[in-house]
This record gives sequence, structure tokens and C-alpha cells, in this order.
Amino acid sequence: MNKQDIIDIKQLLSSKKNIVIVPHKNPDGDAIGSTLGLLHFLLNTGHEATIIAPNDYPSFLKWLPLEHTIIKHDDKTNLCNSIIEKSDIIFTLDFNALHRTGNMETVLEKSSAIKIMIDHHQQPDDYAQYTYSDVTMSSTCQMVYHFLDKIEALKHLNKDIATCLYTGIMTDTGSFRYRSTTSTTHRIIADLIDKGADNTQIHNSIYDTNSFNRMQLLGIALNNLKIIPESRTAYTSLSQAELQQFNYKKGDTEGFVNYALSLNNIVLAAIFIEDKQNNIIKISLRSKGHFSVNELSRKYFEGGGHTNAAGGKSDTSIEATIEKFISILPLYNCSLNDN
Repeated sequence: MNKQDIIDIKQLLSSKKNIVIVPHKNPDGDAIGSTLGLLHFLLNTGHEATIIAPNDYPSFLKWLPLEHTIIKHDDKTNLCNSIIEKSDIIFTLDFNALHRTGNMETVLEKSSAIKIMIDHHQQPDDYAQYTYSDVTMSSTCQMVYHFLDKIEALKHLNKDIATCLYTGIMTDTGSFRYRSTTSTTHRIIADLIDKGADNTQIHNSIYDTNSFNRMQLLGIALNNLKIIPESRTAYTSLSQAELQQFNYKKGDTEGFVNYALSLNNIVLAAIFIEDKQNNIIKISLRSKGHFSVNELSRKYFEGGGHTNAAGGKSDTSIEATIEKFISILPLYNCSLNDN
């Protein structure tokens, strides 16, 4: 985003606009935190603004201020499409390819609204008139903070915005432990706390809300854990039957893959989750050091993300997907063992 882009956006936002804010499908803490943080700013500065999410998200995010105003496209498709069609500006946050919005892709492509992308994932598509893309950033929430700074709007930062942005930064950095967490990230966090973000309350609301069923499901995932020592890889899986056994709800498997990555001498971790409703196997990949799960996921599993955190999918069975994963590991043994 260059100086002229910033001037243009400031001019765009200088008068009342109808604005839609969109996160990716299956939004996480960074997607919901960034969209809500931006929503508060836009409403507080006189705009009409609505968040339209492709679908639902975990219950541990449903305490955030103004979360109840988010409309889900898969629940109210006609209403959402109408709002999008009437919008002047569409902000797309925490994704960089329109297919990441699922069934919203077509209506977004057809929209004549000015599109503004704010995202930190690799290899962005060229669909937005204004693109703020930076893969070095810890999170899209950190980028929203920088975006407000660039358009000279940090004076509007309040407790609600700070709470939303803190949440996304915390969740996308693994509570500030990932490599993308920089001294600048910490300075921003300090400012958000100064503006009213309650770090203890936010952490408890996100991480200390485990249900008995989720803990049982974690036990199954840990029981299914396998190690491939020659590839410094660990993986686990959850079948649809195992999910149903413990009344799976969206978000219940969040973070499970990190248990595999935490094992001594492991560089690459994966979890394979059966989703019979969509007839796919959902894949989450994590890594340490310079090994890129983004590249692996893009090449073999129709996915992508970051160097050390990515997702993908498979249209075959869970057994065939795991077999494929294991079969490609020898191609990466040198890199995995050089970490």
C-alpha cells in the first residue's frame, strides 16, 4: 500500500459509505477480531458497516463486542447478497483469494464496490483496488492497527477496538510465541492494553472454556498420534464417527495439531479431520524453523497459508489422504532433517 493508496482511502472514508467487511470461510480469532475491530472504527466514524461471514465460527469468539451483529451468509444468503450489492466499499480481511469465502465468491466477484484487502498470507490474488499485504506481519489484527495508523485514525482506538485486535493478535501468534511475534507486535499489544484491552479476561475467554466433550475428543486425537522419526513428522486424525461420539462443535479441534508439533525432535505436524458433510478431509499443517507447510499444502493439498502454519483439503478417504501424506515425506527428508 503506497502513499497514493493511503490518500485515496482517506478520501474514500471522509464521507459516509455503505461498507461490507468479509472474513474467510470458517473464520478464526484473527479473522473475527480484525473484522470486528475495523467494524467498531467504521461505525464510530459515521459509516454504515456490516460484517458478513461466509459461515459460523467457534463459540469461544462469541463474547467479543458487537459479535452478535455479524450476519452469516449461509444462513441469510439473500439478505447478505443484497447488502453486498448495495455496498460502496468491501473490505476483505485475513484472506487474499476470493475462493476462500466459499459460496460468497460469485457475489463478491460481481460486486462493483471498491475492494480493499488487508491480509498477511502468501501469494495474494489481484482482485482488490487497494491491497495491503505483508507476510511478515503476525496477524491481520496487527495490520488493522497499522492501517489505522497509516490513515491517521489511531485517535479513534478505544476499549472495544483494542479488545478485538488483541484477541486476533494473541490467537494468531499462539499467545505471542510464534516467530512472527516481533518487538513491534509487543509495542502494539502494550498500546492495546493501555487503551483498555483486558489481557487476562481475553485469554480466559478464549482458552479456558473447554467442554468435557472437547477434552474427550483431544484424548482420542492424542491416542491416534503417530510419529515418523526419519521425517521428524507427527500426525493424528479424527474420523467423523469419533467427532460424533463426543458431540463435535465448530472450533473443538482448534489447536490439536500443536500437540503433535510439541513433541521432541518433531519439525512437521499434521491433523486430518473427516468432514462427511462436505465430503472432504480437512488438513491442518504446522512446522518449525524454515520448513514451509505453505508450499507443501499448495502443491499437494489445494491449500496454503504461512510458512509455519497452513491448511488444505483432500477429496479422497482419510486413509488415502494419510497414505498420500506419508508417501511424499521422503521428498522432504533432507529439509526436515536440516532444521
